[in-house]
Amino acid sequence: MQKIVVTGLGIVSPLGTGVDAFWKRVTSGANGIRRITHFDASDLACKIAGEVPARTEDPHGFDPDLYMEPREQKRMDRFIHFAIAAAEEALAQAGFSPKSDREKERSGTIIATGVGGFPAMTAAARLVAERGARRVSPFLVPSFLANLASGQVSIRHGLKGPLGAPVTACAASLQAIGDAVRILRNGEADLMVAGGAEACLDPVSLAGFSAARAMSTRCNDTPELASRPFDQDRDGFVMGEGAGILVLETEDHAKARGATPLAEVSGYGTTGDAYHVTASAPDGEGGLRAMRKALDMARLTPADIGYVNAHSTSTPVGDAAEIAALGTLFEGRGKDLAVSSSKSMFGHLLGAAGAVEAICCIKALTSGLLPPSRNLSNPDLGMERFELVPGKALLRQVDHILTNGFGFGGVNASAVFSRV
Repeated sequence: MQKIVVTGLGIVSPLGTGVDAFWKRVTSGANGIRRITHFDASDLACKIAGEVPARTEDPHGFDPDLYMEPREQKRMDRFIHFAIAAAEEALAQAGFSPKSDREKERSGTIIATGVGGFPAMTAAARLVAERGARRVSPFLVPSFLANLASGQVSIRHGLKGPLGAPVTACAASLQAIGDAVRILRNGEADLMVAGGAEACLDPVSLAGFSAARAMSTRCNDTPELASRPFDQDRDGFVMGEGAGILVLETEDHAKARGATPLAEVSGYGTTGDAYHVTASAPDGEGGLRAMRKALDMARLTPADIGYVNAHSTSTPVGDAAEIAALGTLFEGRGKDLAVSSSKSMFGHLLGAAGAVEAICCIKALTSGLLPPSRNLSNPDLGMERFELVPGKALLRQVDHILTNGFGFGGVNASAVFSRV
């Protein structure tokens, strides 16, 4: 079976724009959670988020002017801005720009999102209610459609191959990577730009998740302590925003054009719980099957995995299910298996989470540094037997890494990244 390799990475995150700056902050265990500044959150139960900082406040912050004209920016929601920026970085690292018609037709785009342009939708609803329907812009619909992150990246770079946009909640961007792997293995394309983008920090989205009692509310005055995956003192997740984009291609294609593989996507699996709209089964059975499918595709056993970048979001029900699944899959393992959740540093990026965390996995393989967990002072029972990497990165070379993404509706996705 043809190997699928990663040749480019790009990121926009609460810990900075650009993979190098992001990774330096991740390995130091930096905090990307703060009081919300995008809008007045005084009436919300959760007043904190993983906001992407602006370039004016952080030298590694995000500046849309670097990627598009101001007039163009107004025609796209923020999640599309993030996708364009991350894709540009990833393609630049991969050294790929299609020239011939064949290159264009054999290159595709799959960029996921959990929600799409939610702020654009809520702003339009307010505009119609306050000023009437005739005030709506003709660019409104393409500004918020979920597939327009893929569409805009495809148009900008001339990628005429398969085009898609999984919208499977918090598993979406890991499914985008998995879909890209399948397309490449099936011979439908030679190269795919894949990942996810999310920017739905909005009073309505935060109110909705808060009403479901899913969000952290105890640490509004100490946001750096709020995101607590696998910690018994957690009280819910912290929403974040950003984008993660990978360039994937067949090994033969990468070699033929002289590209440098960073890692192999050796396995992928996805399943459905068929259990509950928002909760995983307590035994984590669906997630366990996804992990086993990923290992089967990679032709590996649980003993081959050196590190797990867990989905763990800091919700009691979700964390418990993943703990149960990990305990079953890795029965008998101890401190030789490292497990952490990157969300402790920058929050839960919803549909972009899987791709951003995939980048963490690939950087861990190439650097020998395993990402840490913040705020892990009282580990869950059943997890303390593993190496939980508290505080800062752990220097440990591993050959295979497993990462998870689970979402509302009972969707589960798992992927294995391997060293090349």
